[in-house]
Amino acid sequence: MGSFEGHALPGTLFLLAGLWWTAKLSLWHATHRYKSIGSTRLSGRVAQRRLELVEGSIVVLFSLIGMIAEQFYAKGPHLKLYDFAENHWKGMMNWQHSTMYFFFGLAGGVSLIVHATEAAPRALDKLLVAIAFFNEGFLFLYHLHGRDVLDVHMHMLLLYTVFGCAAVCFLEVFQRGNILVELLRCTLTLLQGSWFWQIGFVLYPLSGAQWDPMDHSNVMFVTMCYSWHVAFAMLSVGVLYCLVSCAVRSRLKKTPPVEMGLLKCSDKDPESEDEVV
Repeated sequence: MGSFEGHALPGTLFLLAGLWWTAKLSLWHATHRYKSIGSTRLSGRVAQRRLELVEGSIVVLFSLIGMIAEQFYAKGPHLKLYDFAENHWKGMMNWQHSTMYFFFGLAGGVSLIVHATEAAPRALDKLLVAIAFFNEGFLFLYHLHGRDVLDVHMHMLLLYTVFGCAAVCFLEVFQRGNILVELLRCTLTLLQGSWFWQIGFVLYPLSGAQWDPMDHSNVMFVTMCYSWHVAFAMLSVGVLYCLVSCAVRSRLKKTPPVEMGLLKCSDKDPESEDEVV
């Protein structure tokens, strides 16, 4: 992960996850909020369960891609943990990031079990996501020994975001369906993604112009830049939530009465109106 690409990959995955969660949760919240206007199949439990299964499968797939990339891309350890010839651990950074991807893949696998069967408590998926984020922060906390001031500072800002995300996900275990808590999770996930990209641009600049790692002005700038990323994440989540809510309300208003009646009849199954979020 000591490269631009190594930061761009998790950054892209977290950005996609944040946008997807925002759109999905906004859609479900809007369909239940405007239920009095009309009915939609998207608010049914079956449709929501299918989306959760798709999401869990994608999380597992992307986690596998991340682990493979860390192990076999360029100078990866190729699944070799210890070099007995040189008597030292091999590719510890790559192994740490592979472990990070593994925990997110584990969370995706548990989500598949929760939503495909009745064998596990419904809140277990959120608990595993919280553990995955906590594990990410825990690994990065002991990832910064001997680095330059600018490098350490940028990763510490990332740590605040990661641990915050873990705390919010843990809160969701007890506040399931609270749209404000859920959107906060989306915001912090987007912030992680954009900040991973920022770290890549600063520490591994594509232009070749290196930042002075000991210049305090650079530390002050990236701190201010982090605040801009927070604003970007909040604005993105807010705009996407409003767009989805307006689209759902407009669609339900335009639904013909006959179609709404048919949809209501098809949704009479008591399970279909239960919210899974």
